[in-house]
Amino acid sequence: MFQAINIGKRGKELINICSERLEKRISELAKIGRIEETGVCRLALSKEDKQAVEAVKQWMIEAGMTAHVDHFGNLIGRLEGKNPTAPVLMIGSHIDSQPYGGRFDGVIGVLGGIEVVQTMVENGMIPDVPIEVVAFCDEEGCRFNKGLFGVRGILGKLEPGELERKDKNGVTRRQALMEFGCDPSRFHESEYPAGKIGAYLELHIEQGPVLEALDSPIGIVTGISGPLWLTVEMVGFAGHAGSVPMPMRRDALVGAAKVITRLHEIASRDPENPTVGTVGSLQVFPDSRNIIPERVVFTVDLRDINIERRDRYEAELRQAIEEIAREHDLAYTIQEDTNSEPRYCAESIMEIMRAACREIGVDAPELMSGPFHDALAMSYVCDYGMIFVRCKEGISHNPKEFSTYEDITLGVELLYKTALRMAVSGVMLDR
Repeated sequence: MFQAINIGKRGKELINICSERLEKRISELAKIGRIEETGVCRLALSKEDKQAVEAVKQWMIEAGMTAHVDHFGNLIGRLEGKNPTAPVLMIGSHIDSQPYGGRFDGVIGVLGGIEVVQTMVENGMIPDVPIEVVAFCDEEGCRFNKGLFGVRGILGKLEPGELERKDKNGVTRRQALMEFGCDPSRFHESEYPAGKIGAYLELHIEQGPVLEALDSPIGIVTGISGPLWLTVEMVGFAGHAGSVPMPMRRDALVGAAKVITRLHEIASRDPENPTVGTVGSLQVFPDSRNIIPERVVFTVDLRDINIERRDRYEAELRQAIEEIAREHDLAYTIQEDTNSEPRYCAESIMEIMRAACREIGVDAPELMSGPFHDALAMSYVCDYGMIFVRCKEGISHNPKEFSTYEDITLGVELLYKTALRMAVSGVMLDR
């Protein structure tokens, strides 16, 4: 049963952040792009995303930060430190959503980061190093079929052709950025030089059922599974559905269906392994009831915390595609969209979180993240730490996504205490 933790009088005395202000901001942001009462649709670089960025920017300013949108579409708030040239402590996540998304995914990390800074400012605390709170652009990747755009942008990790990727309406990312007010020709002005970021923290809903099963409101993340994203195209030949005999058909959808089934079998082979495989998007051409499908394009999402096992499964899947294409006389292409190995959180940051949990009287379990986050890209340039907040039944990317404000408050308090120790108490980490 999903039940909010009762913080109680003693627990409330240990909470520094303003939970009422945090709840109000989460509720206000959920109104932008709202669908089905409790869900949101704020696709990256859309008018809804722009409206949300403007609202969050104002809250950053209210919190005592300067704020601006860079040329990658990232919203960045900055609180100056005693040493303004020191590497920054960055706190971030995203506010863009899936087309059928929930109101907490990414949002609590950004608004929680703002609350951390505002609490410091209200208590007269000046950090030793600058603190930046970032709402990264297009973490989700659903609009242009490649995520973590903003965070990879500031790190100089964009790939050739990314600006020419099109959404379902034929709008390129370049066009969307320019309409958003960004200038792709000036990307270099928004990149962070090596060593500029000292450490990174991210708060996020778990998007899985583990914390609820353990009856724990928050958890400490130990690492992120490595995602592999592929786009597969299978091409046969269109013909009349009523006249072409079954043995003579070159049906691309039949081939795709067999590949999808094989992926499911591969990923399900050992229930004890955390391997997951998903086909979440499929396009059929000509998409007519009485025409044999000539071309099918579908996505593959394969993730595992064990990179060697994931590599084996990828090789097995590619071999299956080859065999199935040959069986049905189909041509095929495989495009790699994303490929990252698993990335582990810094032990030193986890130790700070463990100590902070003891201070607020919470026994936070430690767990891996199956979904990837902006922290995945940040892990390549600095130490990072992540905090998870329990969500009901593990539901996410769905309007039914739900976390209690009591749990979120505990997560943000842990974020506050961790950031305080790192940026104010002189234990900011060097990579």
